[in-house]
Amino acid sequence: MKILIKNGRVVDPANNLDEVRDILIEGDKISAVSKKIGEKIKIIDARGKLVLPGLIDMHVHLREPGREDEETIETGTSAAVHGGFTGIACMPNTTPPIDNAGIVEFILSQAEERGYIQVYPVGAITRGLAGEELSDIGELFSAGVAAISDDGEPVKDGDLMRRALEYARMFNLTVISHCEDKSLSSGGVMNEGFVSTLLGLQGIPQVAEEVAVARDIMLAEMTQSKLHIAHVSTAGSVELVRRAKERGISVSAETAPHYFTLTDEEVRSFSTNTRINPPLRTSLDVEAIKQGLKDGTIDVIATDHAPHTIVEKEMEFSSAPSGIIGLETSFSLVMSELVDEGVLTLREAVARMTVNPAGILGLNKGTLSPGADADITIVDPDAEYTVDAEKFFSKSKNSPFIGRKLKGIVETVIVRGKPVLENGKLR
Repeated sequence: MKILIKNGRVVDPANNLDEVRDILIEGDKISAVSKKIGEKIKIIDARGKLVLPGLIDMHVHLREPGREDEETIETGTSAAVHGGFTGIACMPNTTPPIDNAGIVEFILSQAEERGYIQVYPVGAITRGLAGEELSDIGELFSAGVAAISDDGEPVKDGDLMRRALEYARMFNLTVISHCEDKSLSSGGVMNEGFVSTLLGLQGIPQVAEEVAVARDIMLAEMTQSKLHIAHVSTAGSVELVRRAKERGISVSAETAPHYFTLTDEEVRSFSTNTRINPPLRTSLDVEAIKQGLKDGTIDVIATDHAPHTIVEKEMEFSSAPSGIIGLETSFSLVMSELVDEGVLTLREAVARMTVNPAGILGLNKGTLSPGADADITIVDPDAEYTVDAEKFFSKSKNSPFIGRKLKGIVETVIVRGKPVLENGKLR
């Protein structure tokens, strides 16, 4: 099958490209990118639209297997494709966890059979996410994991984390670290500060994240391994990563849209959709996150999409589970809060959602180069919409952005040369 995308503004950071071009797709590959391609075949007119490499989210919780009441691979990938993603990395805190080849194979087969986009499983660092014994990292690598992590739980034992980094280096795998010192965060439900004192809620100090970031950076330097810091939320963490990069340590970092758009002031509503881990921080932290994105300290914008049922979230704030969904609003928040506000150029923003996560995960993705897989996202950058819980494709509705007006609507998504979303509708 041949598809010709015409007249779109092609933004491809991997090739330093940002201008109106045509793209020819033949089979599952990009055949040509040129100023004018005249073949008479299936045409998608992208005039006035953005034509991007397919977006990649390297931090998603799909919940399957084990919590299919919250999300499934089918519903999660449906939500992802409506958000413009052609690939997502799913975290290992399922039931049972992704700590053996059988679970990896199950996820890959379910994604192939029922998913709309490509799914990259992330294997568990430790068996059962218990933090006591390393998983068989070689087995996980052979089964096809994109990285390893105990996300949702920090690896408390420093020596165990060292061994994980050393073993991962043997397979050129990135270790994704959930940085949290639970002796400092235990019992906390929001950021520790003025608002937590005012509301009478137990707080989580910023240092609970930062001390763990510092430890893992030092271990990455010692082992010469690839470390990725998940969901950075504090100014101190940004500075630690910045200094590590200046010293040449192989460390990368991500943040999520809620950490550059919301502060702990949102918790005054007592809405459980503002209960997140790590928690929403202060306005000073938000500004530091933006600066970290601007200067390249933070490499990736991920969602940390964490679905929970309405019943789970309709509890007292202190009893509700942490986490929010984000796949369907992420790109629009980036456009509205970062690009329109001049924090990032469009090219910089796209890089943090395409070529950068692809590089960290070792994927040959995130580019529109001829010969690359034809994973493409087409967006109307000026179209506005109001976030409506009833219109989410995710199985869960726990978003703090419900009712917010955003801009940037995903119209078409092509995965390996096949349109899976056209004019906003699944094929």
